[in-house]
This record gives sequence, structure tokens and C-alpha cells, in this order.
Amino acid sequence: MNPRRRCASAWSKSCGSLALLWSILLGTPGPAAQTGPNVVVIYADDMGYADLGVQGNQQVQTPHIDSLAANGVRFSNSYVTGCVCSPSRAGLMTGRYQQRFGFDANAEGGDAKKDRAVRGLDLQQITFAQHMKQLGYATGLVGKWHLGASEGYLPTQRGFDEFYGLLPHGIGAAKQGEQVPIYRGTQQVDVPADHTVAFGREARAYIERHATQPFFLYLAFTAVHSPHVAPDSYLEKYAAIEPKGRRHYLAMLACMDDAVGEVLAALRSHKLEERTLIFFASDNGGPGNAAVVHNDPFRGGKWSLWEGGVRSPILVQWKGHIPGARVLPQMTNQLDWLPTAVAAAGGTIRPEWKLDGANLLPLLEGQTTAPVHDALYWRFGVQYAVREGDWKLVKPSLEDAPKLFNLADDPGEANDLAAAQPERVKQLQALWDAWNAQNEPPRWIDQRWNGLEAKGVAKKAKKAQRPKPNKRG
Repeated sequence: MNPRRRCASAWSKSCGSLALLWSILLGTPGPAAQTGPNVVVIYADDMGYADLGVQGNQQVQTPHIDSLAANGVRFSNSYVTGCVCSPSRAGLMTGRYQQRFGFDANAEGGDAKKDRAVRGLDLQQITFAQHMKQLGYATGLVGKWHLGASEGYLPTQRGFDEFYGLLPHGIGAAKQGEQVPIYRGTQQVDVPADHTVAFGREARAYIERHATQPFFLYLAFTAVHSPHVAPDSYLEKYAAIEPKGRRHYLAMLACMDDAVGEVLAALRSHKLEERTLIFFASDNGGPGNAAVVHNDPFRGGKWSLWEGGVRSPILVQWKGHIPGARVLPQMTNQLDWLPTAVAAAGGTIRPEWKLDGANLLPLLEGQTTAPVHDALYWRFGVQYAVREGDWKLVKPSLEDAPKLFNLADDPGEANDLAAAQPERVKQLQALWDAWNAQNEPPRWIDQRWNGLEAKGVAKKAKKAQRPKPNKRG
């Protein structure tokens, strides 16, 4: 056994010791009476920035997700820390930049000899679920995990009392003719007819079971990641939309919205709306086919650090505590959710946790208008970016020099100002270098992180739109 695998095995066998370690690191006394709200985190998968009704989409109805903005806040400068699925979720689950522990690439595929660690969420990282569990919360995950499928890395070994969903991938990752396995806890169960519908049903059932105790629910949809599938009733409702790919994508989005509606209905039926803090975002921007997914007005999409790859519509609702129908301009990302939830639950955020996220409650409750972050940072293998104020420096590929944009004047990142403002380039580069000096190198490699996947998607989309030659019978 090589040293890395021996280390992973040792960690896996020490789960009992880890529980004690978490208590020491968390500095909390264990389960206690509820002092704060239930917490529901809803994560969409590969959703376009402009595809919600509240974001301006008029082709589809998303009233349930939109209601989170109407009853709470919507951030207009909101991001996630990863431009693909796994890294973004690693940041969410830890409240730390995932690059701190080398989680740059998706945790999938077999471990390779050149990998520096098991392809899963570093076992030394304390998860969102573990934090909430220490505060006396029941913890449940419904949907997509994507943070490790090896022994020791499973959701029920990382702080979740209950789990129903997929481990390594989304629904489109299986080989042709196969289905991605579904698990309840650690037991494989039947694959549902429609994952989005099933996840909404399971999330509602979780709330029903825990309505009389504090709970944390992480609802991680596989919608609207490809393949874009939905029940016939949704496909029929949007039958007039062209092209076909856009129609199926929007049908899946509408189905996800109704699943969110199931969650909201469960909260209302148990009079829990004013006792529940809800976060919503997509794990990254939509893929690069603009005919199907809309990231307007931004450039790029998934697999890139252009704005279209990392911008995400973040919505937060806590009825009766957060004044509603507000749009907040402060920069934020999903790392802020963990410290916000801990603070709302009455916990103390401890310096030794080394969180990169910030407690949003003072801003959400209207006690301050101060910036949440002075700067935000990204690294995706060979790509990197930093935003400070309105200025963003981005290196979009190994071959390209860093490019400079003023996002206030140029949200579409069309006009590179690097040559005109070399001093600002140096300043932002120094900021990113100082941040990156605190990170680990990537623990495993993804050959697609040089922008090649995004270019390939765009090329396929362009080819698909060309007129097809007439076939002679």
C-alpha cells in the first residue's frame, strides 16, 4: 500500500477519534437547545445566471425560487469559488477557499498514482454539517454529494445523520446504458423515475420528520445539469420553446422550482418559515452553449473563470428577521453561508477554524452597509482571477497573459485594460500571489482546466447551428 492510501485508511478507521477532534476544534459543548433558526441550503447544478425569473428570464416560471428574493435578499455581485461542481461544493461545505487544501478539480475517477491525496474532501476539514451537529442540529443531505466516494469520505461519515442521493457524480456521469447508483445512508436503493421530483419529495419528508427539532438540510439538486430531463408535463408546458435543448433545460428548471416549492410548503405547514434561514445559489455558471443556457450579460461559463463561470445568483431568506425585497451590491460568495448559519444558531466563530467566509447577518439585518470582502479570489488549475472593488484580473488559460477589466463599465469582460494600466495589474497580481501563497498545490489534476472544455462546448454549439445539407433518398 502506498503512503497516501495508508494514510487515508488510517483516517477512515479513526472516525471515533475524529468526533472527539471535532469537539475540541469546534470549541462547543455538543448538542444544546435550539437558539437559532433551522438552516436550509439549496444548491442548483450548472444553472445559468440569467435563467431565473427574478434574474430576468421570461421564458420560464420560477415563482418558488423567486419568492426567496421577494421575501429576503438578492445579491447583485454574488459568486461561487469554483467554476465546476466539486470544488464549489468543497468551499460551501467548509467555509474555506477549497484551494487551501488543494481541491481544485472534480473529485471523480479513480485515484491516480500522481495524485497527492484521495479524491475527496480532506478529512481534516470540519464540514458545515459537523458545525451544525455540534450546535444540536439534526443534519441531512438530499441530492448530490460529489466530495468523495471512498470509505471515510461518505456523507454519513462527514457529519450528516441522513443521506439520500448520489455519491461521486451527477445523473449524467454513468457509462452508456447504466444508471448512477442512489443511496439512502450507505445502502443502495432504487433509482427514481425523476431525480428532481424525488429530491423535492425527500427534502419535504426530511422537514416533516424534524419539524419539532432544529435541523440543517443541504438540498443539492442534480438539476439543471445535463442530461436535461423532466416529466412529460413540464416538457409539454414548454413545447413551444426552441431550440429543443433550451426547451428541455427550462423544463428541468421549472421542475426544480416546484421541488423548491415542496420545501417551502413543508415549512409553511409547520409554521417554520420565521424559524428557517434559507440560502440558494447555483454551484457554478451554466455550460458554454449559449443556445441552451443563459449567463447574460457575462462572458464565458462553466470551466472558466470569466464572470459567466463563477457568477451565481445568491438569494437569502429568513422571514421576520431579514427585511425582504432588497438587492444588495456587496460582493459575497457561498463561503459566507457557514459562518452566517453558525452565528444565527448562536454559535461562536472561532479563529482556529480559519474560515474565509464572513458572517452576513449584520448586513442581512440592515445593521451595516459595509463591504463583506475587500477582494475575492479564484484558482482553477492554470486559470486564476482576483476581484477587488470593480477591478478584476483574470488569467483565462495557460497561454494567455493576465487580463484586466473594470466590471462596473464592462461586465462582459470585452475590453482588456492590462496594457493601459500596468500598475493596477501589478497590484492585483500581488494580491492574488499573497492569497495563493497560503494555499496547497492541486492534490489531483484535471486536464480540462486550461479552458479546453469550454472551447470545445462552444465549438460544438456553433457546429450544431450550421445548416444541415439535404439528404437524398
